[in-house]
Parts: sequence; structure tokens; C-alpha cells
Amino acid sequence: MASASSRPRAVIIGAGIGGLSAAIALQSAGWDVSVYERTRALSGIGAGIVLAANAMKALRQLGADQQVSRLGAPVRQADIYTSDGRLLVSLPTDEQARRYGVQSYLIHRADLHSALLGRLEPGTVRTDKRLRRWKQSERRIEAVFEDGTTAEGDVLIGADGLHSAVRAQLFGEAAPLRYAGYSALRGIAHWHDERFPFERGGGFEAWGPGKRFGVSAIGQGRIFWFAAVNAPQGQELPPAERKAAALRQFRGWMEPIEALISATDEASILSHDIFDRRPLAGWSRGRVTLLGDAAHPMLPNLGQGGAQAMEDALALARCLRQACGTPGTPDAAAALRQYERERFRRTALVVRRSRGMGRMVQLAHPAAMAVRNRLLRLLPAQMQISRLDWLVGYEP
Repeated sequence: MASASSRPRAVIIGAGIGGLSAAIALQSAGWDVSVYERTRALSGIGAGIVLAANAMKALRQLGADQQVSRLGAPVRQADIYTSDGRLLVSLPTDEQARRYGVQSYLIHRADLHSALLGRLEPGTVRTDKRLRRWKQSERRIEAVFEDGTTAEGDVLIGADGLHSAVRAQLFGEAAPLRYAGYSALRGIAHWHDERFPFERGGGFEAWGPGKRFGVSAIGQGRIFWFAAVNAPQGQELPPAERKAAALRQFRGWMEPIEALISATDEASILSHDIFDRRPLAGWSRGRVTLLGDAAHPMLPNLGQGGAQAMEDALALARCLRQACGTPGTPDAAAALRQYERERFRRTALVVRRSRGMGRMVQLAHPAAMAVRNRLLRLLPAQMQISRLDWLVGYEP
């Protein structure tokens, strides 16, 4: 592995949630880590993200949970309505917090990113570094970037997202992207109305035929909203059309949906199709592996993309520490195989159930919707909680 006088070295491609989490965990384990990000600046992009109990427990291990709780908003209310405002179910968030020992939070992705960056050693992240290719030998890996520079290490970790360059070289066209059947609009509004005190920590979803709208406080006086609309693939809208399209899609829905859309800066509204991939048989070859969306992209319906990336990071660091922490212990490849064994079944299950949840919440046929809504109203509160034990009750 590395000589007794040097630390083992990891090269991480991608400075998103998974890449930064892996860097924090590996630095804590004594590794020398460099993270290479293709964008020129680590700017505040994206919208809101939910951090369920398992994500908050992962953040606690990464040392970022307290800052996240300061910057974000606790989930104290989570209700589901029909599009005209009839309550379907009120999720017992306080009981969930007691059951799992931690409150769930919502936060702007940029704030989460900042909290993770603050846990890294200075100079860890290097921007404007687009990967061209990588190669490996029995003892080392080398990453080659488009500017002609290179980076060497003991392992290469692809944390470069849905369109991962590391994954493409590893597996080519294996497990192509799968369109979810719906596209998303997302926005953040600075909005206040005494009738809807979201700043206390809460939100709701409204479900209609083939579309849904969700609202959550994410801290700092901001309200995050998202919309998912059944549509053919390739219906992403240019910025100038997004606000009008959202107002058109949700005209007449329960308050305050139209008011929130109207209060949102049009230039900040995001539009994109939603994809996942069928789970691969493995993520690693030799000294190269994947984590997060590069390994197992999932639909957002269970709110677990970021959480699973952080769980990956902790498991990967643990496996590498156990296999490579002693000078002269050479088997990084075995550590990566162990990481796969620990993480594959859980992440594959989340991928499958996220897709199944999407089919249920995006129903368009009136009879199917009526059956779903009746079952939701009849679901006991205790069952609402316990059915998520396998997911958010997990100890990373």
C-alpha cells in the first residue's frame, strides 16, 4: 500500500455530498485525500434536501450535524393532501424523532455543502479539474485531467454523480439511465403568510392526477417547493418558461401553492427530467470504486440520495481503514470488495422502493387514486412509522 513513512492516499472525483463525505471520513482515518471537481467554483447550487434520521446520524459521525441543525429547519410537520386540500395523512414526525433518537431536517443543498466543506483540511478540494481518464497498476492508480495534469494515489473513488466519468470507464453502457416518467420543477421562495407558519419547521405535499407538489421550510427564512409532473422524456423547460408552466400546472390547487410559485424568482427555478439506473452487480475494479449517484442513482421519492451517499462514505472509509490502516497491509482491492458487500443490498433496495413509491404517488387514473387515498386515510400512525424503520432507523 503506502510506505511506513507516508500516509495512504485517496483520489476522489467529484465534490458533491458523497465526495466531500468520503474525504472527511478518510481524513479522519488518517488518509491523505484530494478531491477533484470539474466545475470552476464550488457555488451554491441546487434547492432543498431532506435529511432523515439516518442522514443526521451520518452527519454526526462526520462532525457536521450541529451546523446543519443551525442552518436548516427541523421537520415538525409533514402532511399529505389531495390537490383541493383534503387531508390524506398527517405523518407523526415527533414520534419518529423519539423512535430514532434524532430529528429530521430540511436544508438548502448549498448550506449542507458548506457544512461539509468546513470539515475538510484546507486545500483538499481542487476545482476546474475535469477527468479525462484513469489507469491503474497493481500498486497505484493515476487520474489524468483534461488540462494535462495528473494525480496518483492508492485508490480512486468516483463520486461524480449520475453521469459519472469514472463509471463510464469502468462499465461503459451497462445499466443505462431509466427515465422515471415524470419531470421536476424546483424553486425557493422568500415568502411569509401568518396562515401558513412554515418557518416553525414543517411542510406538506399535495397529490393530484399525475402530478404532485411539495413544500418545506429549509431555514434562513426560505421555503423550498418542488413539483413532479408526468410527461414524456425531454420536456425540460427553458428558464423563461418555467414559472408560467408551474402556475399553469397547479392553477386551482390548495393554498398557498400558487402564491409560493408567484413569489419565486423565475431565474432560480430549476427544471429537469428524473432518472435512476438499474443496480449494477458491482461498483469496483481493482483500486477503483464508486459511491453515491455514481454507483446507485435513485429517484427522489424516499428522500435518500444524499443519505445513501453519506452512508457509502462512512462504510468505504471504515473498510479501507480496516484493510489499509497498518503499514505493509496492501489489499485496497479487498477493502473495496468488502465495501460493496456491505452496501449493495441496502442501496439496491432503496433504488427499487424509490421507483415503486414514484409509481404510487404519480398515479393518474381516478379509480387507482381513490383506492390509494382511502388506504392512506386508514393507515394507523404506528404503521406509518414502523414501515420506515428499515430505511431511516438505520445506524450508519
